[in-house]
Amino acid sequence: MGTVIYAIAGYFVLLLTVRSLKRRTGSSMTLFEFVFILLIGGMIILATVGRDRSVTNCTCAVIAVGFVHRLLSWAKSRSPRVGRLLDGTPLVIVKKGEWQQEAADALRLRIEDLEVAAREAGVRRVEDVEWAVLERGGRISVFGRKE
Repeated sequence: MGTVIYAIAGYFVLLLTVRSLKRRTGSSMTLFEFVFILLIGGMIILATVGRDRSVTNCTCAVIAVGFVHRLLSWAKSRSPRVGRLLDGTPLVIVKKGEWQQEAADALRLRIEDLEVAAREAGVRRVEDVEWAVLERGGRISVFGRKE
């Protein structure tokens, strides 16, 4: 039973840790952030299973984490408040062509992040970005100026 409790606690610790990294998704994580998450996950595994590394013990831990994850996914689909708590809300980082420095600083975004998103959206210059929104999943949506 202790393994199940440790696994659930570890799930929430890792969820809180990833959430504190702001809006980076797996594809946009830096190598530093990726190594950090792997290391934290490894430590949680060690704390969860302890000395009992039996297949049964590990299976119970995996099932417990899967159940909690499924429960939170269900709660997100039922409650927008839970969704905002777990995933955040979209944030405007360029508004009417103006870089929102305060929002960017709070999110630890650099202009280079916007440049990459602009190129992916087919906008050649950052000056041509009318709106940019950091989505809940960490992706930046870019809308260029209309000619």
